Amino acid sequence: MQRTTQLRMDTNNMIRKYPIGIQNFEKIRREGYAYVDKTALMYKMVSEGSYYFLSRPRRFGKSLMLSTLEAFFEGKKELFQGLAVEQADWEWKKYPIMHLDLNVKKYETKEDLYKILNRHLEQWELSFDSPYADRDLEERFLHVVERAYRKTGTEVVILVDEYDKPLLQAIGNDALQTEYRNTLKAFYGVLKSCDRYIKFAFLTGVTKFGKVSVFSDLNNLIDISMLPQYGSICGISEQELRKNFDSAVTELADANNMTKEECYDRLRLDFDGYRFNEYTNEGMYNPFSVLNTLSYKVFRDYWFETGTPSFLVYQLKKTGYSLEAMTQEELSADTLNSIDIMDENPLPLLYQSGYLTLKSYDRRFGTYQLGFPNREVEEGFIKYLLPFYMPKVNDKNAFSVISFVKDVERGDAEGFMRRLEGFFANGDYQVMGNMEIYFQNTLYVFFRLLGFYVDVERHTSNGRMDILIQTPQYVYILELKLDQNADVALRQIEEKGYALPFASDPRKLFKIGINFSTEKKLIDDWKIS
Repeated sequence: MQRTTQLRMDTNNMIRKYPIGIQNFEKIRREGYAYVDKTALMYKMVSEGSYYFLSRPRRFGKSLMLSTLEAFFEGKKELFQGLAVEQADWEWKKYPIMHLDLNVKKYETKEDLYKILNRHLEQWELSFDSPYADRDLEERFLHVVERAYRKTGTEVVILVDEYDKPLLQAIGNDALQTEYRNTLKAFYGVLKSCDRYIKFAFLTGVTKFGKVSVFSDLNNLIDISMLPQYGSICGISEQELRKNFDSAVTELADANNMTKEECYDRLRLDFDGYRFNEYTNEGMYNPFSVLNTLSYKVFRDYWFETGTPSFLVYQLKKTGYSLEAMTQEELSADTLNSIDIMDENPLPLLYQSGYLTLKSYDRRFGTYQLGFPNREVEEGFIKYLLPFYMPKVNDKNAFSVISFVKDVERGDAEGFMRRLEGFFANGDYQVMGNMEIYFQNTLYVFFRLLGFYVDVERHTSNGRMDILIQTPQYVYILELKLDQNADVALRQIEEKGYALPFASDPRKLFKIGINFSTEKKLIDDWKIS
C-alpha cells in the first residue's frame, strides 16, 4: 500500500521541521520536513536532455537534487504529491539507477579512490549479475551499465555526487592529482561509450576541472552551471523565502527584537547575493545558513563554520595573489569556468567554491567582475585568512582586533600606531613569494577585518593602499608607503587633498603617514599630524 505524503504544518502554516544536514528527498517528504519545490526545473532537465553537469558551492542543495532525481526515476509518484512535477506527463516507471557518491571518503592515496569506485561497482555488479569484476574499473563500469540495461529492458540513470572531491583533496600533490584525473577521466568516459544504454546522467561538483581534462570525452555533457534557466535550481530565492518561510521569519524577527522587514533585510545582508549568471539580477540565498537561522533563531555564520578547505589559502599564497585584486580583476568566461589555470590565478577556484560570486558583467568585452556574495562569506573568509597572512606573534595577546577598534573609537591614534608597529616588529614571517605583496595582503586582511566594526574604506594607487577610517567622533586618513618614509606619505595626503572633504567636518581629523620596510619586514617609520 502506498503511503501518502503531506508536509506537517501548524494552524499558521508554519513549517516546524528544517532538513538541516538531511539530503535524502524521500526522508524529507515522508517525515514532513520543509522542502522548497525545485521539481519544475528538475523536470525541465529530464524532458529536454540526457547529460548534465552542475557546479555549485558546498551545502547548496546539490545532493538533495540528486536524491530528488533518484526518487523521480524510481517512479515514487507519491513523494511528489503537491509539487510542480506531479502534473507532468510522465510514465512514473522504475529505471535502474547507479548513484555514485564521492563525498563519503577522505582521499589521501591512490588506493582511496580505487576503493570507493570498487565498492560502488561491487554493489551494482551484484544487483545486475555482471561477471566482469576482474577487469579494470572503467571496463567494469561499462559492462555493468550494459548488463543493467539488458537485464531490466530499461535505460539506465547515472547520478554522480561531488565528482571532484578526490581532485580537490589532492591539490598540492601534483602526482596524486594526476592519478585521480586519469582514473576519473576514463571512468566518466564510459558515459559516452554507453550512450545507447543511458536514459539520463547528472554529475555535480563544487568546481570545474576543465572539459579538456576530466570531461574531455564528454562533449555531449550540458553544463547548466551558468545558464539563466537553471540559476535557481539550488539555493533559495527571495520569492521562495517569503512564500515558504514567512511565518518562520516573523518568529525569527520576534526572537531578535526586529520588525519582520528588518529581519528580511538582515537575512539578505548575511546570506543572499549568490549570482550564477550574468542575466539574472536576483541573488540566491545560501539554504544551509537560512535554515539554521530559522531553526535556532540565532544569526550566525553557519555555512562558514562548517569548514573552509585549506587548499584555498594554499593557492592564494602559492600564486602570490594580491587580495585587493579579488574584487577588481576582470575574468573571461573561459577563465571563470575552469580551475585548470589555478596555478596562475586562484579566482576561478574562489568563485566556484562560493567565496566569490558574480557582481557585474561587461557585455562588450564578455568579462566578469567578482565580489563577496554576502556578509557571512566576507567576514568569515577574512577571519579565516587572518592567521595565514598575519605574522606569527610570540605573545598571543599582542594582536587583538578589539584593542585596535577601541583605540580608533576613543581617538587614540598614537596607541593604534604603537600597537600596529609592535605587531609587525614581533612577528615571525612565513612568507611565500614577494614581500611587498605579502605586506599589502596583510594590511588588506587587517583593515578589511577592522571594517566589520568601524567604517573603513580602502583605495589603491599604484599598488599602495590608502585607508580612510571614520567613527562618530574621529576621522583617520592613512597613507601607506613601501621603502620610503612617513614624510613622503604625509606629503601625499596634503598634495592629493585627501583631507579636503572633511574641512568643515566637526570631527577630529588624524593624518597618518606609514612606511613599511621590505628589508626589515616591519613598519620602520610613522608620523601623525
